[in-house]
Amino acid sequence: MPARKSTSGRKPSARRTLAEELARLREESGRSLSELAEETTYDRAYLHKLEKGDRLGSPEVMQALDQVYGTDKHLSLLWELATEDVIADKYKRFMALESEATSRYEFSVSTVPGLLQTEDYAREVLRAASSRGLEELEEQVVARLARQEWLFREDLPVYRAILDEAVLMRAPKGPKAWQAQLTHLLDVAAMPNVTLQVLPFSAGLHGLVGTSLTLLWLPGGKTVAYTEDAFAGELTEYPEPVERMRLVYDLVRDDALSPRESVAFVKQVAEDSLRCNPSE
Repeated sequence: MPARKSTSGRKPSARRTLAEELARLREESGRSLSELAEETTYDRAYLHKLEKGDRLGSPEVMQALDQVYGTDKHLSLLWELATEDVIADKYKRFMALESEATSRYEFSVSTVPGLLQTEDYAREVLRAASSRGLEELEEQVVARLARQEWLFREDLPVYRAILDEAVLMRAPKGPKAWQAQLTHLLDVAAMPNVTLQVLPFSAGLHGLVGTSLTLLWLPGGKTVAYTEDAFAGELTEYPEPVERMRLVYDLVRDDALSPRESVAFVKQVAEDSLRCNPSE
């Protein structure tokens, strides 16, 4: 059976293509949704929503479906493309460059960087940022977590994150979620390709006050910069302003605690949090 043709007149998207492919593969296999649910252990209604495009799904369900249909990584790769459809357009160019980057330096002014967030922490950050519905929120969480694969590539890209002390003072509402996030920070900081630093309040004013900055080093030596606040993000690719941002980042890095001191700082925050919430 040929792939279904869209009659909506809308521009094709990876997300819609994924949904249509899921429906096509099931129909060609002669399986009912109930039979597919039994084989994959995923709920029938959930699988139906995937085929309708009402849910994006997760890497796990796509792996299960690839296995059932014998499609190698076909659905998993389509899913990776589809996650981009739930990211706002203003981030798409940045994401394209992000995937190519060999090194990434970040300064975060208020929250744990997305590459280092746990699922519960990411969910609370995204929920606070907008009034999106539950299903859309969960899709945003899945998409954010999927981008963390960059850290674990075989070529081990270089990653440095400087966290303003404010990041570690603004905990999510759930103490248990905060403990998990702090533990995850320490685990990631132990990776050979990751450097974590904390910029203490005692460092005083600096050139990135109120601004989060990401620097990406691309193959060939080009560097781009992405700055962000609560309401807007801006990608800068011109060499001169990018070089100025690199210099400012270097100054902030010099004022930050050393990696060893930073790890000790995060451990102390975790201990203090646990002491204040012993039941957790």
